[in-house]
Amino acid sequence: MKKINFNENWSFCKAGDEGRALSVTLPHDAMLAERRSKDSCGGKGAAWFEGHDYIYEKKFQIPANYRDKKVIFEFEGVYRNAEVFINEKKAAFRPYGYTNFYVDAGEFLHYGGENVMRVRAYNADQPNSRWYSGAGIYRPVSMYVSEKEHIALNGVKIRTLNYNPATIEVRVRTEGKGRVEIEILNAGGEAARAAAESDGEAAATLCIKGARLWAPESPNLYTARVRFKEDAEETVFGIRLVECDAKNGLRINGRRTVLSGACVHHDNGLLGAAAHPFAEFRKIKLLKENGYNAIRSAHNPCSKSTLDACDKLGMLAVDEYADMWYIHKTKYDYAGSFNEWWRRDIADMIDKDYNRPSVIMYSVGNEVSETAQGRGIALAGELAAFCREKDSSRPVTCGINLFFNYLSSLGLGVYSDKKAEATAAKKPRKAVGSEFFNNLAGLLGAKFMKWGASLGGSDRKTKKAFAQFDVAGYNYGEKRYKRDLKKYPGRVILGSETFPFDAYKFIELSKKHPALIGDFVWTGIDYLGETGIGAWEYKNYAPDFSHGPGWLAAGAGRLDLTGKAGGEMAYTRVAYGLDPIRVAVVPVDTARQKHSPASWRMTNAAESWSWNGCDGQKTEVEVYARAYKAGLFINGVCVGKKKLRKDCRAVFRATYRSGAVTAVGFDKGGNEISRIDMKTAGVETKLAVLPEDFAVTPDALCYIRLKYTDGSGAVKPLARGDIRVSVTNGTLLALGNGCPYNARGYLTDTTDTYYGEALAIVKPRTGTITINAESPYGNAAAEIECGGGSAAGEVI
Repeated sequence: MKKINFNENWSFCKAGDEGRALSVTLPHDAMLAERRSKDSCGGKGAAWFEGHDYIYEKKFQIPANYRDKKVIFEFEGVYRNAEVFINEKKAAFRPYGYTNFYVDAGEFLHYGGENVMRVRAYNADQPNSRWYSGAGIYRPVSMYVSEKEHIALNGVKIRTLNYNPATIEVRVRTEGKGRVEIEILNAGGEAARAAAESDGEAAATLCIKGARLWAPESPNLYTARVRFKEDAEETVFGIRLVECDAKNGLRINGRRTVLSGACVHHDNGLLGAAAHPFAEFRKIKLLKENGYNAIRSAHNPCSKSTLDACDKLGMLAVDEYADMWYIHKTKYDYAGSFNEWWRRDIADMIDKDYNRPSVIMYSVGNEVSETAQGRGIALAGELAAFCREKDSSRPVTCGINLFFNYLSSLGLGVYSDKKAEATAAKKPRKAVGSEFFNNLAGLLGAKFMKWGASLGGSDRKTKKAFAQFDVAGYNYGEKRYKRDLKKYPGRVILGSETFPFDAYKFIELSKKHPALIGDFVWTGIDYLGETGIGAWEYKNYAPDFSHGPGWLAAGAGRLDLTGKAGGEMAYTRVAYGLDPIRVAVVPVDTARQKHSPASWRMTNAAESWSWNGCDGQKTEVEVYARAYKAGLFINGVCVGKKKLRKDCRAVFRATYRSGAVTAVGFDKGGNEISRIDMKTAGVETKLAVLPEDFAVTPDALCYIRLKYTDGSGAVKPLARGDIRVSVTNGTLLALGNGCPYNARGYLTDTTDTYYGEALAIVKPRTGTITINAESPYGNAAAEIECGGGSAAGEVI
């Protein structure tokens, strides 16, 4: 099938406001431009954005000769309850906002003339999500065209049978009968070839000599070129075999692999939910560069662009289906459609994932308290069996909050339709389900959550559900690991959601117990909605700690909304054994002040010793080291030394002095084995405009970091002031910073800085793009070259 880009030249408006339509290019997040207010029924979860229904429309020509062809449209994601009309006739409906779906357009098209496609997305009925969902056609749309006899859409399925010798099975579904030819290609040319006769289905087994296997550290990819009559299909895949059991753990091509993972939401920070392929690639690249080897798509199927990035960069993926089953978590969420649609949804998710070497596991749910009930346990088995029926090559899991299952069995925090009607009109809305649990954690802390998971009732109310899955997904069940590894010797355990300060303990325990296969921190990169659950902010950046309408983000990422790493990321890298030593400092100017409360945070320390003007003030300095003992020195004077017991983190109380801070790691004999220094920035302060890439293609995005620095480029976190940005030969898509509190939003031309930094995102046009920035510390500019052809191919 020929794939045609269908993302250009759409109009968009709110339902009922058709006279004020705007021109947009997909993907597009309609919700990000809405008003935020205390009257938002979505509340904290939706980042206080108001919800509306939206209409998208596109006019397009269809050639007369397409009458004898097959024409299918793919929507990769429309939030939500999408209705698709072609020439005023309803062609499709899909309720789930995160599933890709297809529209067979043949009977609806005007051949040889103009056509009109209209898509309506419903998002006015709030609340319908626990986090910021975005709205509208937020993922790409494509048109597929083929002859009547063709290779079926998603009709090529490739499975690794063995890695030594490398053997694959290629199955092909066709519309029509005839000969199918298969070529396996790599960078060096043809690697294998086969042919088979199709009576609607064909299959071939191929041995790849000298194969280059796919693995996180070496993500080698192949292309299968399949021909059937006049049709041709190219499918990218990797040769990799997944095996998983309690005795040997998770293996990829026979080699044990421990998942050092991060949960990620679907949004792209300042861009909102818009799933621009470049933004998706950048997010995975940042996570991989910072030491993660796996993501969990919390809590919905991830985009094709995300998995493209995972395949290319060697990032493993657990693709997750849904955040709810038949019990609501918010009044208007997907629970009302779940029973009717889950088979279709999961089938489409597996079709999307099947050939992806990066996808190593499916998750059918997150914190679904149904798993504490007989009906829910039976459903868990049904969901897992359905996944295995569609794809037997990957294990199946479900993220279960052990303590929440126990609480729900006691009637605490349970959502019901009756309770929804009673609470939906209240301001603030009463928290139930996972939101109830999150709020409880915020009040009582992480230790309370983990203690709750260790209770006998938490075990009793999860063991039957865990038995339904190949892998038991523990959300915040770290205190059960040692006990359950003994009690359930056949159980494979995955830390499907964990706290950031448990990374070291997990890694060390996993070395001794192969059945403990992975850890997914909440979260790898910050996200919109669930405002403030992981934020440690002071009054200088967040004037109130209510997590109300001025708040936009959770503040729960090891990378912030702009992709900047903090001290927690430094700790994680040392815990994973990627760096021998790192050092970070609690912001000196506010170190003794009260910050906003949150459990999904280990520290707010930053990797900087440039707290100009704070000499003599008390703070805390954190040393992260793989060593027997850590030492801290300020301007050569020893502050102290501490043994590292059961962790790689040592916290020192210190007095800030300009100059240099040094952290040193020592072995048992007192010998220095690692060292790191940070120095104070100079007196001069200026604005720097720093593109992440100085050359891009037209289908890319330009990410430009704005920083207050000294003359040598060292960031000055206490330099602060609004930056105004203008762009020539490009469009400013978003402008903002990493602070979870942001009353201004991201769609203006001016932003405050957050600890000396901000970020601009620009859509380029061919030629030279100039970014100009004005600030209290002077003006600056940068140029980016945009050239070469677009990778988008044919466009309608």
